[in-house]
Amino acid sequence: FKTNSFEQLCINYCNEALQQQFNLFVLKNEQEEYEQEGIKWNFISFPDNQDALDLIWKKGYGILNILDDQCRAPGTTDKTFANDIYNK
Repeated sequence: FKTNSFEQLCINYCNEALQQQFNLFVLKNEQEEYEQEGIKWNFISFPDNQDALDLIWKKGYGILNILDDQCRAPGTTDKTFANDIYNK
């Protein structure tokens, strides 16, 4: 895509959140269980996408939280939204 829509941002966020849940609950927990049971195996590294999730949703400075704050405040514009993004 040359440009992504708001809907695509939301889809990407959901995909990243689902991937994070899978990584934590399946990969991380299984590897911890293997260690506890003394099973021989090779550690599988997997990416931690928490930074991407924080960028989109973290309270205080996530893109969607800033957008939510801007929608609640009177007199905001796309420029005030952009300024808030840059300032945080």
